[in-house]
Amino acid sequence: MNPPRIASIVPSATETLVALGLGPNLVARTGFCVHPAEALRDIPKVGGTKDVNLDKLRRLAPTHVVVNIDENRRETADSLREFVPQVIVTHPRRPEDNPVLFEQLRAAFAGLPGVNERATALSAEFDAALARCRADRRPVERVLYLIWRQPWMTVARDTYISTLLAEGGWQTWPAVQGGELGAGRYPVLTGDEAWLADIDRVLLSSEPYRFDAGHVAEAQALCPRARVQLVDGELLSWWGARGAPGLDYLRELRAGG
Repeated sequence: MNPPRIASIVPSATETLVALGLGPNLVARTGFCVHPAEALRDIPKVGGTKDVNLDKLRRLAPTHVVVNIDENRRETADSLREFVPQVIVTHPRRPEDNPVLFEQLRAAFAGLPGVNERATALSAEFDAALARCRADRRPVERVLYLIWRQPWMTVARDTYISTLLAEGGWQTWPAVQGGELGAGRYPVLTGDEAWLADIDRVLLSSEPYRFDAGHVAEAQALCPRARVQLVDGELLSWWGARGAPGLDYLRELRAGG
């Protein structure tokens, strides 16, 4: 049987596939799939997560394409099914979904050397990190996690980001559920919401908007009594292989006060 030709149009999934030992089988990625850099250096890019170059991807003849409900368009997945034998749909929505993801990918590529063992190791690493985080309980703080400005955008409570932060005692606001998919998962703020006055901490993510020190004062004006700090958005939003390091990073942030 010929080895699989895998395309990933999800950054977290691409990194996880490499962690499973499947880097040599990758034939395509997006421009946002940048980790691990050395392993991906020579893998062709096929656009972004929302604007996949389907013609280029078709020419690369993948046997498997990994997509994500939150990051890729439904119509993209539908188009892929016209020429890709197997489209693998992922949708981790909370930290506990990571072992399920590892098993999903393990099952898809179980015939390849080392995949089963690496999937088991990733699950064990994640379980240990989750246990460390839950053993280090801290007082609950009300948090605003900003992912965009002009307009300000944040995260609903049923997103991966919010549920991960909750493991460290950081409760995100607003108190809304975004649903399975769609814009409601990333609410837009007007800036005059009454609850902004009670926020304890504002977290400025490094992605998708690259907040920097120049935005701290602007965010402080939004929540005058809050502590404002810059955080690594990759560690707090990427799932899969980044799940365990993300939980450890969250513990470090909370330990820092």
